[in-house]
Amino acid sequence: MQAVLSFLLPAVALYGVFVLLVYVFQGRLLYLPNIGGRGLDATPAAIGLDFEDVRFTTRDGVSLHGWFIASPDAERVVLFCHGNAGNISHRLDSIRIFRDLGLGVFIFDYRGYGLSEGRPSEEGTYRDAEAAWNYLVEERGVRNDRIILFGRSLGAAIAAHLAQTTRPSAVSLESAFASVPDIASRHYWFLPVHWLSRFEYATAAYVRDVHAPTLVIHSRDDEINPIEQGREVFRQANEPKAFLEISGDHNSGFLLSGARYTQGLRQFLHEHARVDRGGD
Repeated sequence: MQAVLSFLLPAVALYGVFVLLVYVFQGRLLYLPNIGGRGLDATPAAIGLDFEDVRFTTRDGVSLHGWFIASPDAERVVLFCHGNAGNISHRLDSIRIFRDLGLGVFIFDYRGYGLSEGRPSEEGTYRDAEAAWNYLVEERGVRNDRIILFGRSLGAAIAAHLAQTTRPSAVSLESAFASVPDIASRHYWFLPVHWLSRFEYATAAYVRDVHAPTLVIHSRDDEINPIEQGREVFRQANEPKAFLEISGDHNSGFLLSGARYTQGLRQFLHEHARVDRGGD
């Protein structure tokens, strides 16, 4: 018994220290603004698109950076909430897809990402999206029913949170998780995640209060957020809604799926957001 205790006690102590470190530093596991560097690798000019550099301020005084990419005669603008890693310069492929669909794009970096000031936090990212929405509506005069909210991965939770209190033309949630505790418990099954988590980002709960046409996009091959996560978000969403199943990994599925992805977006936006432009 003494030998067993001499092994168990240090093991329990080490596990306790590990749990404490995870609790204290979990923000560094969630927010990854330095992947690829804080600097911008390129601009939309690299793919032949004109754009405007935009600076706007949140209600708690944080200066954020984004790009506005107009589309000739576009009646709809996509407000783009990106994922937890990198910055807006790593989303040029998505910007090109939306422009090819005949949509304007406003993409921004959360606080602590790219050229935006501050440090990321859950409440902060919600305020950042709110400020981006207000910029479109108040500064550029875009009507709320002309805005399509798009969020990928972490950005899906942020877009869904914003959609609860706004009335966008439509909402598109890609590679979403149901909530941080839910997805973390799948990856870190050996930890008491629901007790430890200081973050919620409860996408599945937020969509219950979203009253706009909602498209949920998810890859059957997503290795980070399994497709069951997206299906749970879809189950909780209100009608009208649609589920677009694509293929490929978490970060590249939208590209690897090619026409299936773009045609699925086009059909949904044509049916529910009255978007009629965009080539094949």
